[in-house]
Amino acid sequence: MADTVLYEVSDGLATITLNRPEAMNALNVAAKVALRDAVRAAADDEAVRAVLLTAAGERAFCVGQDLKEHIGLLAADRENGSGQTMSTVREHYNPIVQAIAGAPKPVVAAVNGVAAGAGFGFALAADYRIVAETATFNTSFAGVALTADSGISWTLPRVIGPSRATDLLLFPRNISAQEAYELGIANRVVPGSELRAEAEKVARGLAQGPTVAYAALKESVAFGMSHSLEETLEKEDELQTRAGSSEDHAIAVRAFVNKEKPTYLGR
Repeated sequence: MADTVLYEVSDGLATITLNRPEAMNALNVAAKVALRDAVRAAADDEAVRAVLLTAAGERAFCVGQDLKEHIGLLAADRENGSGQTMSTVREHYNPIVQAIAGAPKPVVAAVNGVAAGAGFGFALAADYRIVAETATFNTSFAGVALTADSGISWTLPRVIGPSRATDLLLFPRNISAQEAYELGIANRVVPGSELRAEAEKVARGLAQGPTVAYAALKESVAFGMSHSLEETLEKEDELQTRAGSSEDHAIAVRAFVNKEKPTYLGR
């Protein structure tokens, strides 16, 4: 049986591939554990300077929870009274989203098809989303009598606004790639045949960039979303001092003065 998640590191880029195309990359327990471990490894590895999150097949990025497995787990819960099934939010989804959003390096999601439920949430947790023109997004939670998870109640309102987010959560529907672009969910829409090449080009470019500055930019934006202007200005001062002390900043300044292209070291 193929691994449910593939993990590869090359030239500073970690590529994480959901690998259950026959199940539309639905998240069974094995896939959730593997994905959690992979994103944590990529986030913690100093040799990794950017992450590409993608999926096998053409139909789906990730349709969220594997409901076929989920039915059996719910039945077992009823028999033994354990209530363990829904602990997956705490044990799997939350750590995955925290690792993606909190990684001190850029994370690019290449959305090749349907992104629903937690799959939508994981894509939103990434810093940049490149989307195939045939892809769709769907919150889907209310459709199976569940509330939001995978961070989507935090990320979606910040991307499209609380009113639109509430609408999409209460009334799940397919959002086309074009609409996703117009709403700000997709950063770039490309033909499906060009998705992987375009996503790798973007991700590899980021992997060769000033990693310390990228990490500071991520932290600064996240901080500013929930703090006052005064507090954010203080945070910018702190982070700019950090970035200004990096080797990459010195390299960039020298290259600018000498009219050369900088070669960053990621530190």
